[in-house]
Amino acid sequence: MTCDICVIGAGSAGLSVAVGAAQLGAQTILFEKGEMGGDCLNYGCVPSKALLAAAHTAQTIADADQFGIHVGSSHVDFSAVMAHVHDVMAQIAPHDSVERLEKLGVRVIRAPAAFAGPDEVTGGGVRVRARRIVIAAGSSAVVPPIPGIESVPVLTNETLFALKERPQHLLIIGGGPIGVEMAQAFRRLGSAVTVFQRDRLMPRDEPELVEILRTRLTAEGITLHECSNITHLSRSGERIVLRHDDMEAVGSHLLVAAGRQPRLAGLNLEGAGIAHTPQGITVDARLRTTNRRVYALGDVTGRPQFTHTAGYQAGILIRNMLFRLPAKVDYRALPWVTYCDPELAHVGLTEQQARKQFGASVQVVRVNFAENDRAQAERQTAGRIKVVIDKRGTILGAGIVGAQAGELIGLWGLAITRGLKLSALTGVIFPYPTLGELSKAAAGSFYAPKLFSPWPKRLVRLLLSLA
Repeated sequence: MTCDICVIGAGSAGLSVAVGAAQLGAQTILFEKGEMGGDCLNYGCVPSKALLAAAHTAQTIADADQFGIHVGSSHVDFSAVMAHVHDVMAQIAPHDSVERLEKLGVRVIRAPAAFAGPDEVTGGGVRVRARRIVIAAGSSAVVPPIPGIESVPVLTNETLFALKERPQHLLIIGGGPIGVEMAQAFRRLGSAVTVFQRDRLMPRDEPELVEILRTRLTAEGITLHECSNITHLSRSGERIVLRHDDMEAVGSHLLVAAGRQPRLAGLNLEGAGIAHTPQGITVDARLRTTNRRVYALGDVTGRPQFTHTAGYQAGILIRNMLFRLPAKVDYRALPWVTYCDPELAHVGLTEQQARKQFGASVQVVRVNFAENDRAQAERQTAGRIKVVIDKRGTILGAGIVGAQAGELIGLWGLAITRGLKLSALTGVIFPYPTLGELSKAAAGSFYAPKLFSPWPKRLVRLLLSLA
């Protein structure tokens, strides 16, 4: 078989490329050995956010007293919660289905694929020669080599959402986004939860913002062991025994959320002259591999592993492959969000990164959610916006912890993309009362000391005297 574009992998990255290429008139073939939709639909974004929504509802009921509403105790039907999760997945699945892709002109081959040469791929009993090949094979959960781990049942994001019964006590290895989100979700649904993190909690995020989240997690009853060294795992009857440092924890279930690794096995990258490392396939800024006929995107490249990254990369790749435009990736305004409560969002540089790059000229402005009327009305005052700027007031990065942080961060991403200064936000009119006003307040806090200093007051007195 011959085609213009051959795509390996039907996750977010591969689907975006295949659909875009086919709609633009390119003859497209797609290989997928697993579930259509990849991790995002089946094991990641969709089921986790559906579970978080159920957990948020349970917490809203628990917190109703603060609004003067007394509902009594609630009961969590875990099987019904998981039915909700799978129903959400089923509602979205048709968008990623073989039937939809074939209607759009994509030939789908449900089989694993491997390179048979620089421009050939084999799988499912067929051999495909393509003008361009795209690798979007995704990633899988890393199971760390902890002594004894092979003797205990291990959950990862690929098996977690198949649970039929609520864990009595969930042990979680990993205090990054997945570990934190699932810790809070299962705690709110009634499980005891203990988290073990070898570094500090959420190590990629601003420490002062993480501290607000940490306070909330511990207040909800989640046990956190940061900078923890796990030495051994074993079973005691139906229980899992985890030894760490000089202590021991016993739980009913174990979730490993300790990072991800690219799916490279079986692709025969060497046979196509494609360079790679354990961290992923090597690509340039145009997402080309060392084989000029082959591109790679998404988790398999080891770059920021987000669904929105894959979608962004797909646009860059389409421009390069089909329109022959020298488009390059630019991650300066790439946002990331952890959908816990309060949400934690970032875009651009952190304060530490900015100071390393620009030195002492870097300045920081902050505004707390408690200063916002909407946050007060909704009892969502635990939060903060932190903005990092250069000496001219140009926005370098922003971090938000608080209600709807994921919705608020987009404005700051736009500002970074356009190279805006804080002054651009001071003139924006936000409706009252909204959390959006926090962004304007953060910008205004930078200029307020100058505006209300002695010399403007003298100028105003002078102008008034002339009236």
